[in-house]
Amino acid sequence: MVQASQEFVDPRIRRTRQLLHQALVNLLETKDFDKISVQDIAEAATVNRVTFYDHYTDKFALFESVVESRFNELLAQRDVKFDGTCSSALTGIVLAICDYLAGVPGIDSDRQRLMEPHLESAVIAVVRRIVLDGLKQHPTDRPVPLKMVATAWSWAIYGAAQEWVRTPNRPPSEDIDNDRTDQRERQRHIAVDEKKESASKLDQKNEDQIVRGHKHA
Repeated sequence: MVQASQEFVDPRIRRTRQLLHQALVNLLETKDFDKISVQDIAEAATVNRVTFYDHYTDKFALFESVVESRFNELLAQRDVKFDGTCSSALTGIVLAICDYLAGVPGIDSDRQRLMEPHLESAVIAVVRRIVLDGLKQHPTDRPVPLKMVATAWSWAIYGAAQEWVRTPNRPPSEDIDNDRTDQRERQRHIAVDEKKESASKLDQKNEDQIVRGHKHA
């Protein structure tokens, strides 16, 4: 379970959590997640096991807290915000997830599969909150609850980024936006062609009616 926001947490508690966060991050650079124990984390953070359990129920809860914190920092650095209408913000979220996942040590390795569900849970929770906050700014009469919409979007966004990470010889994450732009352009051209075709058919229909009218006159 991801810990509550640290925005109003006591400075001493925040400091201890930062030590635990950094300890786990450092350990992941040299060890597989399943080989890391709570004792390892406590020793690396220069705290005892009792202190660890004062803040987190287990190493999985700590890992989710690390992910949430680091991913929020990345979004803040990129000034990614979603107001419920800007589609480019959703692209920014996708690119941020791609880059974040690509930077997680061993994320594309079978040895680190143990931490994948917790990584997924933490990132989706952040994305869901961002999307939900944006949708709430523009309430509608849609029958589907906003929470359900936000949940569906967050899973879809994470799934796209996860597929990118798992793709061998994957293209740069920026290409996702380029592909999206190309797709929009193709859709625009299709829409223009359809309008032209519809107008042409209407003109032909009017012309046929005029011809029939002259014949009956």
